[in-house]
Amino acid sequence: MRRERMPLLMLSIAALLVAMWAGLMRIGWRLDALQPSWPLLHGPLMVSAFLGTLIGVERAVALGQRWVYIGPLLTALGGVVLFAGGVLYVGQFLLFIGSVLIVYLFRHILQRQSLLAVWVMALGSGLWALGNGLWLMGYPLSLVTLWWIGYLAFTIVGERIELARILALQSRILRPLYGVLALYILGLAVAFVDFAWGVRVVGGSLVGMSLWLSRYDIARRTVKQAGLPRFVAYSLLTGYVWMGVAGVLALVFGNVVAGPHYDAWLHAFFLGFVFSMIFGHAPIIFPSVLGLPVTFHPAFYLHLGLLHVSLALRVVGDLLTNTGMRRWGGMLNVIAILLFLGLTATAVIRGKLSGSPEV
Repeated sequence: MRRERMPLLMLSIAALLVAMWAGLMRIGWRLDALQPSWPLLHGPLMVSAFLGTLIGVERAVALGQRWVYIGPLLTALGGVVLFAGGVLYVGQFLLFIGSVLIVYLFRHILQRQSLLAVWVMALGSGLWALGNGLWLMGYPLSLVTLWWIGYLAFTIVGERIELARILALQSRILRPLYGVLALYILGLAVAFVDFAWGVRVVGGSLVGMSLWLSRYDIARRTVKQAGLPRFVAYSLLTGYVWMGVAGVLALVFGNVVAGPHYDAWLHAFFLGFVFSMIFGHAPIIFPSVLGLPVTFHPAFYLHLGLLHVSLALRVVGDLLTNTGMRRWGGMLNVIAILLFLGLTATAVIRGKLSGSPEV
């Protein structure tokens, strides 16, 4: 069923490229835009059209039935409507319906595996769908973004809990993690009443998740290995640090909805945490999603290292209100992601030439 995957992946990458272009415009680079709405759609394109579609395709591959691709197809089309300058409401509606259908996929996944880790991932997808619904209803993106952050945090934490079964962690160790996840839900509720305090509660939850993952994730063991396992572990562990940084910044700057401080805490999460997870999981997940082998190469450390250095430059620039540092940090963020795409494509070609079996 690779025919169903490739167009969706290409559309999600198109959304990523437009989102990055729009992001550069937002931080002050004078770039032309094919559509004047691009700078305002940076977040929705990155989260719902790119990440939502990508994760949706991964879920569809796991179920192995053609109808399950309808959800990610709709989110991909929603992204196209947005970056092509179509009617905003139509794009929002497609993203909302697509995300609801992806949440529905978990009904079938849970019938196969009714595990707490899967329930956490399902809840994360539910937060995404509700966030898309709130955006469709006209709520400000500053509020909606908290739901989207929850989507990605719960999804990744759920996946890590699932892998933690290898360590046979006792329930008393898992309970604090479930507590900080519940704290995040509380923060979303508080944000409707008092946005600043809601963000701070969310920030406290992110710090808690970061500390738990840094202490108990299996990456603490695999980092001692060589090759791909070590690269994945470094990606995850550094990502957890950025999650903690995002949480601390949210605690400190919870009352901002725009500007450099807002940019700092959001991108510490979305770039530092989420893209570290993407970089680390790509050599493992892409073979099943693409149906093509991805051969690990030490050059992968280039895009991982550049991501962290450039993000540190950007965050420091945000905190010092240094426009130049912020802008160049953002440009190097984009270069790191483009380097990741290029090296991953090279790894796929290398895997094909080496005769590795297709998935």
